[in-house]
Amino acid sequence: MTHRLLGEILKETANLSEDAVSEGLKQQKEKGGRLGEIFVKSGAITEEDLLEALSIQFNIPYLKSLPRDTEGDDYATKIPIHYLKRYQMVPIVDAGGVMIALNDPLLFQPVDDFRIVLGIDRMEPVLASSAEILSAINRAYDLSKDSAEQFIQDMDEEDSDRLISEIEETADLLDDTSDAPIIKLVNLIFSQAVKAPASDIHIESYQNELKVRYRIDGILYNTHTLPKKIHSTLVSRVKIMAKLDIAEKRLPQDGRIEIKLADKNIDIRVSTIPTTFGERVVLRLLDKANMLLDLEEIGLVKENLLVLRDIIQTPHGIILVTGPTGSGKTTSLYAVLNILNNPDINIMTIEDPVEYQLDGISQIQVNPKINLTFAKGLRSIVRQDPDVILVGEIRDLETAEIAVQSSLTGHLVFSTLHTNDAASAVTRLIDMGIEPFLVTSSVIAIFAQRLVRVICDQCKEAYVPDEESLQSVAIDGREILQGKTIYRGRGCDSCLNTGYKGRTGIFEAMIMNDDVRSLILKTSDAGQIKKEAIRHGMTTLSWDGVQKVLEGITTLEEIIRVTR
Repeated sequence: MTHRLLGEILKETANLSEDAVSEGLKQQKEKGGRLGEIFVKSGAITEEDLLEALSIQFNIPYLKSLPRDTEGDDYATKIPIHYLKRYQMVPIVDAGGVMIALNDPLLFQPVDDFRIVLGIDRMEPVLASSAEILSAINRAYDLSKDSAEQFIQDMDEEDSDRLISEIEETADLLDDTSDAPIIKLVNLIFSQAVKAPASDIHIESYQNELKVRYRIDGILYNTHTLPKKIHSTLVSRVKIMAKLDIAEKRLPQDGRIEIKLADKNIDIRVSTIPTTFGERVVLRLLDKANMLLDLEEIGLVKENLLVLRDIIQTPHGIILVTGPTGSGKTTSLYAVLNILNNPDINIMTIEDPVEYQLDGISQIQVNPKINLTFAKGLRSIVRQDPDVILVGEIRDLETAEIAVQSSLTGHLVFSTLHTNDAASAVTRLIDMGIEPFLVTSSVIAIFAQRLVRVICDQCKEAYVPDEESLQSVAIDGREILQGKTIYRGRGCDSCLNTGYKGRTGIFEAMIMNDDVRSLILKTSDAGQIKKEAIRHGMTTLSWDGVQKVLEGITTLEEIIRVTR
């Protein structure tokens, strides 16, 4: 049987032009290489186009996506991960037998070697994209299949110094083949945290034990209780990865680690402090791929979303986002900046720290060591001809004054404040020393927000809440239950038996209209300002939360937890 020419097939399946085929053949003659790869590199076709054509040419099935759950990945203990990544192939074991997913149908020898090592008589070839194959390899070699206890049993304190300095970081933690148990243990802690997914890792030393806790969806969970004797070695390994001084154990230190885990790039901020029983380490994990959300994804109801979209088109003024630490303020502001980010406007930010790099936006990192404060950086930004300015946080009178002046001279300024609700932000600015007339002239809107956990889809169930819970959110029981179904999570393996998976925002939006401005000029009492804003249609945090309870997104207990 003769194979059809690849170029001829691509003309039919991918509308490849005669000129593109001729150019590809010319390049192949001059520089060598595979014709299909030349077409893909030149942009004439996509990888999917090529795989579909190869499927026809070699009569091999093409799978757009590989099975996520297979019956066994025993090969992971017998074959090095580098071998599979080098040849871009992965076995898929299911009830129908063993398939071998390939990106190149001509890998006869490597496939045969692989089959012999595993002792398999026959493997059916299928074609798959590089990304799908890499993802399947990483799932099979996931370090979470090992246990912390295994690594601890292997550890030898006498060799701890050698183990710590044995290797530098690798490009991908899953590619790390070091036999050092402490290195395996740290990699395990990181990989499990990313998979959970956790926002923070706490390594805490006590009198007789060492605890590792993950913060998942805002709540801390104990994940590992380890022997106290490995504390020094574990902390030293983390410090080496963060390029910190392992000899200095009496002073706090801050550092940063960048790791790659499968197809995720994770930025880790490291903070160490000395405690009575040794150093305590907290690591903040930032998944660069998941940091930037669309405005529609942060949890705003339709009315507030329309209001925000309208307000951010204003040419000047201050828009504030308030809430406690970890309430998602920065994520919300990044979502707004992402909408405004166009080549025709100049956007500049000053942050502490810069949590996510935004293309097309100039970002400044606060650095107190060289006296680069919010106020000093903001003063310099104003001289850079910006249209939009983001100030990470208004912490003092000087920063507040410059932000107000910037808004009054034609700039749109975004910033955050640590207050409990929207109305309290006005009181806070006036308490700092900003004159009430300047607040009313510059501030155009204040958003307060919290993060609530989302009910797990896998174990969601309806129930009738008790009267005490209903009264806690100041809602009449009969009214809230009339014709409505309230949900909660029962708890399952998918959500680590918590009943929740993921988080969303609840918001209140206070728009500065004439009546609210007039009241602020008379009083800075947050209670009165809030009542006036509600009279003009402001939805409070509690009420926005109740709407999300009625929609089956979150629970009454979550609303009570974050709003009380």
